Amino acid sequence: MHPILFKIGPFTVYSYGVMLVTAFLVGYYFFSKEIKRKKLNENIPIDITIIAVFCGIAGSKLLFIIENLDEFFLNPTRIAFSTGGFTFLGGLVLSFIASWIYIRKRKYNFLQAADAVAPSLIIAYGIGRIGCHLAGDGDYGIPTTLPWGINYENGIVPPTHLFSGTAYANSFPDNIFPNNTPLHPTPIYEFLVSLLIFLVLWKFRKSSWKDGKIVMLYFILSSLSRFLVEFIRLNPRILWGLSEAQIIAAVIFMVGISGFIYLTSSQGRFYHK
Repeated sequence: MHPILFKIGPFTVYSYGVMLVTAFLVGYYFFSKEIKRKKLNENIPIDITIIAVFCGIAGSKLLFIIENLDEFFLNPTRIAFSTGGFTFLGGLVLSFIASWIYIRKRKYNFLQAADAVAPSLIIAYGIGRIGCHLAGDGDYGIPTTLPWGINYENGIVPPTHLFSGTAYANSFPDNIFPNNTPLHPTPIYEFLVSLLIFLVLWKFRKSSWKDGKIVMLYFILSSLSRFLVEFIRLNPRILWGLSEAQIIAAVIFMVGISGFIYLTSSQGRFYHK
């Protein structure tokens, strides 16, 4: 792992920060291309990108704190201002709400703008996950014997700490989970799936679909991806054997399915007329 890329005097360059900036730049590039192709207001990309940066970080950190309230109350400053500890779904929800408010106030076409940004969101998310992998911030998975298992002992959240008190730790001497245990590189899995989803959305963006169907497809595919990867991650199960992230993902999935079916049926009625 490489949480720190390099230092110049007192200035430290973190891998997560570099990948986060890269994610937003790449996302902005594809978002701008779609806005121009759709002939929408060219101020939308920069405004939405700024909203996504601030609300994405704030929402991700807020949901992480909610998920880890006990640890937060023990050391609120460290948790709130650490370079790790982000839950993407919180950032997605807050960014989506803030963007919706912005677009409504500007009286832009929300569904057109949402379709334009959907491919950018998923590719930016995937690139951000590479930052999580390089930082070793605890987004890795459970132990694996697969040949591509990764040693995260040099990450900012060592496995010994994350797996403390779990059944995995109890199987080792003194109930201490070894830091050098190979783990599922779930951030890399998510990057690869995000790239695949991006290609699917990018392929269908020029279709004659009704406005809103691309973003609904994004909700369906991205939430399904997150739901599945949670099965090989170490997150508390809070309801029906599911983690909080899986429950949120299931809600987003149902929104996406319902919206896609509704828009498909209404599009059919439109063409029938």
